Amino acid sequence: MRYIIGILMAAIGVILVLKTEWFIQNFGTSAWAEAKFGYNGGTRLMYKLVGTAFIFFGFLTVTNMISGFLFGTVGKIFIR
Repeated sequence: MRYIIGILMAAIGVILVLKTEWFIQNFGTSAWAEAKFGYNGGTRLMYKLVGTAFIFFGFLTVTNMISGFLFGTVGKIFIR
């Protein structure tokens, strides 16, 4: 099941990166992204960063390294 979820996450990430203009035309721009990342292109950068994160976590899921990554980065916050 993790293979399907990971490949689906990576595919969604690829679509977000490649079809950024389509998402902007259909869903509009993000005022927060434009303020934080720059006036003309902040939303594009946000979509590409989110897509890249989806690809990264999709590959981590497929290779079963997601638990090790999460424990190594943010796991110390939740374990006493």
